[in-house]
Amino acid sequence: MRPHRPRAATPLALALSSAVLLAGCGVLPGGDERRTVTVWLMRGSASAEFVERFTEDFEKEHEDIELDVRVQEWTGIGAKVKKALKERDGDGPDVIEVGNTQVAQYVDEGGLYDLTLESARDLGMDDWLPGLAEPGRYNGAQYGIPWYAANRVVIYNKDLFAKAGITRPPRTREEWIADTQKLNTGGNQGIYLAGQDWYTLSGFIWDEGGDLAKETKESSGDWRGTLHTPEALRGMAFYQRLQALGRGPRDADEEHPAQSGVFARGDVAQIIAVPGAARAIEEKNPGLKGKLGYFPIPGKKAGKPGAVFTGGSDLVVPERGDDHEGAVDVIAALAGKKWQTDLARTMNYVPNKAKLAPAVAGEAGVAAMAVGAANGRATPNSPRWAAVEADNPIKGYMTAVLTGGDPATHAREASRKITRALNLGGL
Repeated sequence: MRPHRPRAATPLALALSSAVLLAGCGVLPGGDERRTVTVWLMRGSASAEFVERFTEDFEKEHEDIELDVRVQEWTGIGAKVKKALKERDGDGPDVIEVGNTQVAQYVDEGGLYDLTLESARDLGMDDWLPGLAEPGRYNGAQYGIPWYAANRVVIYNKDLFAKAGITRPPRTREEWIADTQKLNTGGNQGIYLAGQDWYTLSGFIWDEGGDLAKETKESSGDWRGTLHTPEALRGMAFYQRLQALGRGPRDADEEHPAQSGVFARGDVAQIIAVPGAARAIEEKNPGLKGKLGYFPIPGKKAGKPGAVFTGGSDLVVPERGDDHEGAVDVIAALAGKKWQTDLARTMNYVPNKAKLAPAVAGEAGVAAMAVGAANGRATPNSPRWAAVEADNPIKGYMTAVLTGGDPATHAREASRKITRALNLGGL
């Protein structure tokens, strides 16, 4: 049994002080001292009100556990997590929220607890969204438990759609192209798509059966860039067609300039973004309130949305943590139906299982996001993928193609750069 640990009076701890007092001052009848389970959550992932509700409910259900929830900043979190995983610290975390694509890196460097048994037995792993579950799995073992997801949708201007005679969102890629051509008239842009929006390109490549990189042998750690494959080149060809139906810059990404600001001018029919971008659009142009619609990125065939990059968070347990049992209890609750539903409604996230999507059916943008999440993917599950993104050759490849370069030639060069980055400079 683990003794109660004194904790610093963080703002979140103060916010939760009433719940702690109601729990009986940390002592159970009979004199048994309560165990403290420390949870690191990232700023912005859950509201203080959600954390308070969860803490009070969890401590009522688990009378021998007191929760110590500590909010962490995203800036510098990688080094802080690595330190926590390597050093045994009686005041360290028992549960950590990490970005879904970060799990492989932490596993590779050592220090995560294998949750495969609990995932299969208690946590319903067969129903998890693939874009969260797959990056949490490494060398056949499950280390990251899906918590919440977010992905891109198409945000559109309802007035411009109506003026073009478009009465419903497109259901296939070809319908999308045809509608966007109708919208790209009279000074309006059919779509604003920046030339280096590589997350969107990734979805088109996945739809064609391609990928950004592949591991050459199971568990070998030997990776090869695959942008030059026929499937990936078809994905880039579709991106070219769509990007040409607007005036997005061919040498910049969606944040330079911020596409929400461009859309807010009122002459852009569509952008591809997370639904939360609508808030920024409406702040810049209040006249667009009530005039924004959402639909999932269309796929090649009706009835199946296009593939999308799934962002979000997984929950992990340090191998050196003091209370694995308590940590699993916390994760089981946070990843379970009750608190998944609460979190999704509170924060406008996609729940970790497709069957929980009805929880957000009342929010049009989140509902569209949930449809797309069912066909979500993550970046290649290499512990060195961050090295690719640090000097991203995919962006340069896209610009080269969009400005008239030969796709096969530039794709092969970008693949070589990805291969070098994923294999510590090897070819």
